[in-house]
Amino acid sequence: MAPDRDDRLTAAEQRVRERPQAVHQEFALAGRPPAGRGSDRDALIHGTADDRIRARLLAVLAEMLPEAELAAGTERLYRHGDDAERRGVLRALTVLPASSAPLGLTLVADGLRSNDPRLVAAAMGPFSAARLDQPAWRHGVLKCLFLGVPLAAVAGLERRRDPELLRMARDLAEERRAAGREIGPDLRTLLGAGPLPAPAPSRGEDDRR
Repeated sequence: MAPDRDDRLTAAEQRVRERPQAVHQEFALAGRPPAGRGSDRDALIHGTADDRIRARLLAVLAEMLPEAELAAGTERLYRHGDDAERRGVLRALTVLPASSAPLGLTLVADGLRSNDPRLVAAAMGPFSAARLDQPAWRHGVLKCLFLGVPLAAVAGLERRRDPELLRMARDLAEERRAAGREIGPDLRTLLGAGPLPAPAPSRGEDDRR
């Protein structure tokens, strides 16, 4: 981050440490210039500067609050936030304790129902790679293909891709061919991938940073 962003973030973190409820205001302010809300390919894959600011703020909140209060506060940040704030929560789920995993899965499911590529990309990050069951994870990958989200945004793709995902990708490619639609490079790459591992079981280990 640039020095002015570092200074702003340090000040915002301090305000949250002094008064945890300040996180709601700081979350809203995270996207003001010069943080930016980029929406290009790199931002879809890696997130934006304001995503990273919000992740840091949520990490501070996780240090300050008991787990039940933290879960309630995180859900409020998501439910009452705009799309950028929701995206920030989704990208920060790995900073929460293991006890918050059920909430994280609920928020990921909500993000994957969106047709906003940025929310879907955020929902398919490391938290989902560790905790989504295999059917839900596969459908998340397909949602990325439908919306044009680069598969590089999908955490754990090499580890979790399996024969059923390949079958679903083939079906999608056939549907697009039949409709005279383009088959994108990510779908072509997935279909041309080397031998796939056996289906991965649902994972439940703690994915805290």
